[in-house]
Amino acid sequence: MNEAIPVSRVTDHGTAKLMPDVDRERAWLLTVDGAPQSYVDLDEPAHLEFEYTRRLGHVLDTIAEPGRALDVLHLGGGAFTLPRYLAVTRPGSRQDVVEADRGLLDLVAEHLPLPDGSGITAHGADARAWLEAAPADSADVLVADVFGGSRVPAHLTSVDYAHRAARVLRADGVYVANLADGAPFPFLRAQLAGFATLFEELALIAEPGVLRGRRFGNAVLVAAHRPLDTAALARRAAADAFPARVEHGPALRAFIGDARPVRDEDAVPSPKPPAGAFGIG
Repeated sequence: MNEAIPVSRVTDHGTAKLMPDVDRERAWLLTVDGAPQSYVDLDEPAHLEFEYTRRLGHVLDTIAEPGRALDVLHLGGGAFTLPRYLAVTRPGSRQDVVEADRGLLDLVAEHLPLPDGSGITAHGADARAWLEAAPADSADVLVADVFGGSRVPAHLTSVDYAHRAARVLRADGVYVANLADGAPFPFLRAQLAGFATLFEELALIAEPGVLRGRRFGNAVLVAAHRPLDTAALARRAAADAFPARVEHGPALRAFIGDARPVRDEDAVPSPKPPAGAFGIG
């Protein structure tokens, strides 16, 4: 860990690489099979590098009063970027991180260890299986960022999965997911349609060019049973170094259109990104 040299290891689900950032002394990029997965600055865990993680961070900043500790379940671990972020922005939070790739967990624990007393517990398990066994009403926030390579696995895209996620959340809990799609957005619209059957409030955060169908990209889905502070979220997203738009209410219903929820038997992974879609930024 003292020498900033790249690390490469074949893990359970692919080839993981940790590469040091030449511009930040203890910052690392994690890729799996060449796809960027996480960026972590061990000296500044509140630094969020990727566009989509910054948007997830805006949601986490606005769902409760600043500094309030939360019980958070993360599906998908990577290098624990958001758990580290919450540990410093909401100290005292209890966080469970579920990652199916145990080899990746070992790699991160070895080279990017969590600080003592972080309140973060890692679990090597399948995200859907963990949800089915988790206690009901046990989480304030559920963050889903699960990609097999660069695609969300099919068993995490159905309305049946959404039901299990909703069961684990408390009445005022918030579900947040990182998704990816391109025009005409069949996958993203079906995801929104599924969560709309379970949650009264929905929002979608994405870069304007993605929403206009100009390019494939990430979109952050937010779902809750209570009103979301979309005004605060929109201000943060618009003022970001990577500006984004927040869609909600009638505009979001129009975006969903006639899309229908997907059941387990019809579920497919999120679409394969076109070459070069997921640059590092």
